[in-house]
This record gives sequence, structure tokens and C-alpha cells, in this order.
Amino acid sequence: MKRFFSKIKQFVRSEDGPTAVEYAVMLALIIIVCLAAIQAVGDQANSTFENINNQLQSANSGATGLTP
Repeated sequence: MKRFFSKIKQFVRSEDGPTAVEYAVMLALIIIVCLAAIQAVGDQANSTFENINNQLQSANSGATGLTP
């Protein structure tokens, strides 16, 4: 057990520990930005498809009296 704590102290003292934490924080921020961007693009795409659907339905309802 003493050896384990010794390894942890060595890891924290070296620059690998803070560097790993910095990379983890940067990765978390990148993931958050990506998720926000995906959400925004998804909302915009959904709005566009709903608009197209509404236009198609209104165009189709106006053409119901026509025979093929």
C-alpha cells in the first residue's frame, strides 16, 4: 500500500499529473462545444424539415380536386 501512495505522490509531483488534468479539461470543453453545435444544427434541420412538410401538405391539400 505504501508503494501505491508513493507512486501517486510521484505522479502528482511530476508534470504529467497537471498536464493530464489540463488535457482532460480541454477535452471536456471540446465535447461540450461539439454537443452544443450538434444540438443547434439538429434544431435547425428539424425546423427546415417541418417547414418543407408544411409546404408540401398545403400544396397537396390545394391539389385534391385534380384527377391524375
